[in-house]
Amino acid sequence: MAHASDFLAVAEEAADLAGQVIRPLFRSALLVEAKGDASPVTEADRAAERAIRDLLAQRLPAHGVIGEEYGNARADADWVWVLDPIDGTRAFVTGRPLFGTLIGLLHRGIPVLGLIDQPVTGERWIGIAGQATRFRSPIGGSAGCRPCASLAEAELSCTSPDMFDAATAPRFAAVKDAARRTTWGGDCIAYGLVALGLVDVVVDATMKPWDWAALVPVVEGAGGRCTDWAGRPLRLDSDGTVLAVGDPALLPMVSGLLAD
Repeated sequence: MAHASDFLAVAEEAADLAGQVIRPLFRSALLVEAKGDASPVTEADRAAERAIRDLLAQRLPAHGVIGEEYGNARADADWVWVLDPIDGTRAFVTGRPLFGTLIGLLHRGIPVLGLIDQPVTGERWIGIAGQATRFRSPIGGSAGCRPCASLAEAELSCTSPDMFDAATAPRFAAVKDAARRTTWGGDCIAYGLVALGLVDVVVDATMKPWDWAALVPVVEGAGGRCTDWAGRPLRLDSDGTVLAVGDPALLPMVSGLLAD
């Protein structure tokens, strides 16, 4: 029977292809001239996703695909790839390397393989269910969440306050008030930093499957937990809330503050 690790080489090749598309546009004249307009980024997203889909169709034609740009194909298959070629569009358009390519693999709806690739810095996180998360970087380093049993000592990260509405904003504020410090931005890179033991908690909302599918194996393979706000496993029918903690002891504390 196939195992998630059997498909790692394809996932890495897909990330390499996406990087070849994305890198030439980062901080390019085309992007600068767009003055924040999303059109060049959208084309980079689409071209990168097309490249990944073409590879998967060639190598693994029986697998399904869910992607941000081109929708679903065979989404009822046992093995389904979940793609977000540029997670962190706002960082990308402003020239900050706090975006990443996300390649996730679900087996019967459960995240079993995740890859976060930063194509500019050359950093890559690889998570496979049941295995320790791997991290590669030109400057070295290794994956592993750090102990942090007290929320008062925790570094909290959130992609943007704009993702909260009248119902969720007060719940996030309760976590923010209890944490040591809050950092904004980062998108998928914030979850990678949880896996490196540099951030302790990430709280996000309005997340789609392509935003979180790759993150779960990375965070959990480093010793953390990645769930919805109620502490439930993330699945395709989840409510869009995402909570990552480096120290599992933080999960009941934070999910309690985020409860309805």
